[in-house]
Amino acid sequence: MPYYKKEIFVRDSVKSILNQSYKNFEIILVNDDVENKDFIKTISNLDNRIKLLHNEKNLGAGESRNRAIRYTKGDYIAFCDCDDLWKENKLKFQLNYMKQFDLNFSYTSYDIVDEDNNVINMRNAPSNINFTKLRNSCDIGLSTVIIKKNILEKNQYRFASLKTKEDYVFWLKLALDGIEMKGIQQNLSSWRKNKNSLSSSTFQKLIDGYKVYRLYLGYSPLKSLFYLTVLSINFILKN
Repeated sequence: MPYYKKEIFVRDSVKSILNQSYKNFEIILVNDDVENKDFIKTISNLDNRIKLLHNEKNLGAGESRNRAIRYTKGDYIAFCDCDDLWKENKLKFQLNYMKQFDLNFSYTSYDIVDEDNNVINMRNAPSNINFTKLRNSCDIGLSTVIIKKNILEKNQYRFASLKTKEDYVFWLKLALDGIEMKGIQQNLSSWRKNKNSLSSSTFQKLIDGYKVYRLYLGYSPLKSLFYLTVLSINFILKN
């Protein structure tokens, strides 16, 4: 969980993990707010399963997650942004499902909530996603994902150095290499629509969306603009 200036949300996010019905986990909380270490220390003191890392300089969410991955001890890694929420049975249900069907990567349906935790929309997880489908529409919620750690032993599978869509690059790399990505229909998380977050900035998302295709997939400028248009249209249709 990377943290950056989300004081009003991070406590609830951490508590939604601590309140899981499945108890055998660790939380690696990465402080990316380098000028303020005191507040996040109070959060890390909530439970002895929380390990706090301080970045020496601002790295952004993607690189902060990459740093956290190096400190993980478990066989599975889950991601949660510091303003999102997990439902109580998320870990228990999702891990059992992955073990039952021997899955390397899974994601779930999720709510969209406002700043007061009111549900304003919902995203249903498609059962399966391949590279072609994912390239046209990102239908994987970051805070719903669980992945087997051994998949990440290959260093090319990491979050990109982008302000937004850093997770989208990660999923595309996995899909391009044929890693099965299984969607679970149960709604197990809540994504917060926060008007002040980078993920809510249309301009930033357009810039980073272009970079996904141009820099990370190596497409030509025209082809990158084409797929950015497709991605944007599908996003509008979902809303």
